[in-house]
Amino acid sequence: MSAATAAPGRIVVDYDDDIVRKFFLATVIWGVVGMLVGVIIALQLAWWPANLGLPWTTFGRLRPLHTNAVIFAFAGNICFTGIYHSMQRLLKTRMWSDTLSKIHFWGWQLIIVSAAITYPLGITQSREYAELIWPIDVAVTLIWVVFAINFFGTLAIRKVKHIYVAIWFYMSFVITIAVLHIVNNLAMPATFLRSYPIYSGMTDALVQWWYGHNAVWFFLTTPFLGLMYYYLPKAADRPIYSYRLSIIHFWGLIFLYIWAGPHHLLYSGLPDWAQTLGMVFSIMLLAPSWGGMLNGLLTLKGAWHKLRTDPILKFMVVGVTFYGMSTFEGPMMSIRSVNGLAHFTNWVVGHVHSGALGWNGMLTFAVLYWLLPRLWNREVAYPKMVTQHFWLATIGIVIYTVAMWAAGLMEGLQWRAVNDAGQLANPIFIDIVHRLEPFYWLRLLGGTLYFVGAVMMLINVFKTIRGPERVAAAAPATAPAS
Repeated sequence: MSAATAAPGRIVVDYDDDIVRKFFLATVIWGVVGMLVGVIIALQLAWWPANLGLPWTTFGRLRPLHTNAVIFAFAGNICFTGIYHSMQRLLKTRMWSDTLSKIHFWGWQLIIVSAAITYPLGITQSREYAELIWPIDVAVTLIWVVFAINFFGTLAIRKVKHIYVAIWFYMSFVITIAVLHIVNNLAMPATFLRSYPIYSGMTDALVQWWYGHNAVWFFLTTPFLGLMYYYLPKAADRPIYSYRLSIIHFWGLIFLYIWAGPHHLLYSGLPDWAQTLGMVFSIMLLAPSWGGMLNGLLTLKGAWHKLRTDPILKFMVVGVTFYGMSTFEGPMMSIRSVNGLAHFTNWVVGHVHSGALGWNGMLTFAVLYWLLPRLWNREVAYPKMVTQHFWLATIGIVIYTVAMWAAGLMEGLQWRAVNDAGQLANPIFIDIVHRLEPFYWLRLLGGTLYFVGAVMMLINVFKTIRGPERVAAAAPATAPAS
C-alpha cells in the first residue's frame, strides 16, 4: 500500500501499489524469458544444428513464442505496471476494484503460460501476432473486459477533473486493442484446438494486417507514449516541453495510424486504391510521430547535463530517439519503390527490432529502474550495474539493427540484380541465404548483449528487493513558521 503524504490542499489517497509490484516483477521475468528465446532462434538462423532436430525446438515453433513473449508478456506487463501506478496518482484515487486488478494480473499471466505451452506444440491459428487458438482468444477478451471495467471505473471516481494526456493514450490502448482483437479473431470453432476464420482470401489478409500493424501501434506505441509523457518529466524533474503539442500528437496519431495497415500488402492482390491509402497515411504519420519525439526530447531543455550521471534518463533519451528513428523508417518503407526493395528481407527485421528493443525496451528499462526504489522503499542494490546495462543494451541493439539493415539491403539488391542478358544474376536462392551468415552472427552478438543486460537487471531487481528498507527521516521537533 502507498498513501499520499498529507499536506495543506493535498488529497490523501491510499494507493494500491501491490498490483503495481506484481506487474513489475512479471515484466522483468517475462522479459528475460522472451529475450532468451530470441537469442536461441537467432543462433538457429546462424547455426542450424541449434534447432536440435526436435519439432518443439525448431525456429518455426519458437519464433511466435519469442514475438508473443516480448510483445504481450514483456511489453504488455510494463504497460499495466505503468498504467496502474501512474493512473492512480494522476487521478488521485485508488483503482476502482482491487479484486478486478488481481483477476487482471493472474488472468494475463495464465494466458501467457498458455501461449508458452501451445506454441512449441504447434497449436496455433497461424495469424501474425495473433497465433493463439480460439479458447485462449476468448480468455484474452474476458480479461481485457475486466481490465477495461476497472480502468473506466477508476476514471469515473477520479478526484481531479482534468485528464492528463498520458491517460488519453492509455484510453486509446484499452479501446482500440479490444476492437482489433475481436474483429481479427472472429472465427468458427471446428474443434477445441482448431477454428476457421470468417474471412477468406484478400479480405482475410487485409483484416490481419489491419490488426497486425495497429497491434504494433496501439499495443507497442500508444501506451508507451503515455508512459513517456508521465515518467520522462518525472525523471527529468521538469514539465513536459509543450502540453499543447502533446494533445496534437495524440489526436494526429489516433486519426492517421488506424489506416496505415495496407502498406503491408503492397504489390499484392489488394486494390490499388487501398494500397495507396495505406502508403499515404503512413507518410502523413511522420508529422505527429516526430512531434511527439521532439516533445519528449525537448522536455530535457535546460537539463541535458543530467544525462552525464543519470542512467535512467540515458535509457529514456535513447528510447525516444529510437521511437523517432523507427517512425521515420516505417513511412519510408511504405513507399512503393522502397517497399519493393525491402519487403521480405532482413531490413524489416531490423526495423521491427529498432522499435521493439530500441523504443519499447529502453523505455521499459527506464521506467522499471525509476519505479524500483519507490515501490519497495529501498536503494538500488547495484547502481553502477544500471549504467552497465544501458551500454550493453545500446551497443547490442545498434549492432543488431545495423546488421539487419545491411543484410536486408544486400538481399533486396541481389534478388533484383540481372545480368547483361536480362536474366537473374542470382538464380539460385540459397546462394543469397549463405551470404547472410555473417550478418546472422552479428545479429546473435547484438541480441546476446541485449539479453545479458536484461539478466543484469533481473539480478539487480531481486537483490534490491531483498535489501534493507530506507530509514525514514526524523520529523522536526517544531513546525516551521508559515
